[in-house]
Amino acid sequence: MAKTSHSQQGGSGSGGSGRGGSVRRARPNRSTPRERLTVPMVREDGELREASWDEALDRVATGFRAAVDAGGPEAFGMFSCSKATNEMNFAAQKFARTALGSNNIDSCNRT
Repeated sequence: MAKTSHSQQGGSGSGGSGRGGSVRRARPNRSTPRERLTVPMVREDGELREASWDEALDRVATGFRAAVDAGGPEAFGMFSCSKATNEMNFAAQKFARTALGSNNIDSCNRT
């Protein structure tokens, strides 16, 4: 492994950039309230369009059911976040196991 100097590693006072200047911290891509979706969007003929909540949820349920029908319950998998509440993670695993019959659920709790 090649040695690098303190300045090449973005040492003290460099803000991590290695160039001696300050660096803006990375932030999640957050939308402003005006940019957020306020209604569900569905894809139809390759284009997104607004839809009612009932239509959007029906499409989700139909897609989940089609995946399970085509490949069995193990065709479905769910990934849950370790930063979610215990209750939310419990609801996610309950949904995957009870509604879809899949044990393919995991989270990033090991990180």
